[in-house]
Amino acid sequence: MSMLQENTKAPSFTGKDQNGKSISLKDFKGKKIILYFYPHDDTPTCTVQACNLRDNYAALLKKGFAVMGVSTDDEKKHKKFETKYNLPFPLIADTENKIAELYGVWGWKKFMGKEFIGMHRTTFLIDEKGMIKHIITKPKTKIHTEEILAAWQSK
Repeated sequence: MSMLQENTKAPSFTGKDQNGKSISLKDFKGKKIILYFYPHDDTPTCTVQACNLRDNYAALLKKGFAVMGVSTDDEKKHKKFETKYNLPFPLIADTENKIAELYGVWGWKKFMGKEFIGMHRTTFLIDEKGMIKHIITKPKTKIHTEEILAAWQSK
């Protein structure tokens, strides 16, 4: 796994969201972007993170942020997750790990003593010019919005 660095151009990508709509990074040109990668829909930690972003979504919009989640789950599973938790932002289906690989967040992990390949929970803060301003490699899911705002202000 070779993760991207801060102050580099965010890789361009296109994927389908939970509604089957094509989403590209370029669609958000001129906006600050919170691009967060998470392992799976409807798992405890991923749900806490998504709900924290949902609960603070209005404040994030007010500060000019767009929010996008990416996991390897398919569009149908994303739709169920969005509906169950009333998530107001796109969830991109990266079923072939292409976006995760572009961003360097697909690789070996260890959980409960087992090693496997999967998605590393990581958030990229991208500025209006498409540059990676900050990378949060181990998000604190319960306070992720606070963490994002603090990181954005510190750069």
